[in-house]
Amino acid sequence: MESIQAPGSPSVAEPTDQLEGLDLVEAAGPWPFITLRSYRGPGGASAIWHSRTHRKRLHATGGGHPAGISARLQRALWLPCELNWWIGVIFALGSSLFILGSVLSLAPVLARHWSLDATTVNAVFFAGSIPFTTAAYLQLFQAANAPPLAAQGPRRGPRVAIIGWLPKDIGWLSAALQLTGTVLFNINTLDAMRPGLTWLQQDLAIWAPDLVGSCLFLASGYLAFAETCHAHFAWRPDELSWWVTLINLVGCVAFMVSALYAFVPAVPAASSSLDAGRLAVVFTLIGAAGFLLGSLLMLPETAEDEAVAA
Repeated sequence: MESIQAPGSPSVAEPTDQLEGLDLVEAAGPWPFITLRSYRGPGGASAIWHSRTHRKRLHATGGGHPAGISARLQRALWLPCELNWWIGVIFALGSSLFILGSVLSLAPVLARHWSLDATTVNAVFFAGSIPFTTAAYLQLFQAANAPPLAAQGPRRGPRVAIIGWLPKDIGWLSAALQLTGTVLFNINTLDAMRPGLTWLQQDLAIWAPDLVGSCLFLASGYLAFAETCHAHFAWRPDELSWWVTLINLVGCVAFMVSALYAFVPAVPAASSSLDAGRLAVVFTLIGAAGFLLGSLLMLPETAEDEAVAA
C-alpha cells in the first residue's frame, strides 16, 4: 500500500474512522496501544499511518529499508533542522562518554597513564548522563508536540507542550519513562563521585537509583520496540526503525544486568565483590555500545530516501 505522512493524534487510543476521505480498514498495535492504521478510499487509494513515523516526522514509513543505509547515512551527516537528528547525535555523545568511562574503569593502567583517579573516571560517567537526559527530554518534547489527526482538528491546550500528558500514547509513555530513568542516572553517577561511602550509603545513593533507572530504561526500550513491531513482538528486519529500537532494547537489558551486579553487600567476599564490580562495568560497556549504535542509526532513519531527496 502507498505510504503517506498522515497527521495523527498519539493521545487517542481508538483509531479515527476517516482520514482525508479514506476509510479505516485496519488498526493494530500492542494492546492497549494503536501504532499502525491502514486506510483505503475510492479507486483503491490507500495509506498507512505509523505512530513512530508520524511522531518523529520520518521521511519513510518504518524508517526506510536497512539496505539503503549507506546512501542515507551520507545525507544524514548534517541535518540540523531535524529534531530527530539532534536526538540521535546527543544520545551518541552520552553513549560515547559511558564507553570511555567503562574502558577507563576496566583498564586502570590506561587511566593512570592519563593521570586519572577513580573520582575523575566517575566524573566521565556523570558527564555522559547529562547528554542522556538532554536527548531524553527532547524525545519527550517531540512526542508531546506531535501534530493531531487532520480529521480530529487541532490539539487542545497550549500550542507548545513542555512535557505534555499523553499516557495512552506509547511513544510519549516510552519517552517519559526514559527521561525519568536518565534523571536517576544523573543522581547515581553524581553520588558515585563522593569518596568514602559505606556499603549502605553506596547501595542507597548509587545502586538504588541505578537499579530503578535501569528498570525504567528497560520498560521504555521495550515500549519503543513494541511500537515498531505493532505487536508485543514481531520480526521486521526489513525496517530500519525496528533495528534502532531492537539495538536500544539490547542496551537496556545490558544496563539492567549491570545494575544487578553493582549491588554492594554488607560483608562482601573479596574475590566475588571484585568480579561482580568488573562484570557491572562490562555490561555497562555493552549497554553503552548498544545505545551508541542505536543512536547512530537514528541519523539515516531521519534522512530522506534518495528518490524523495531527488
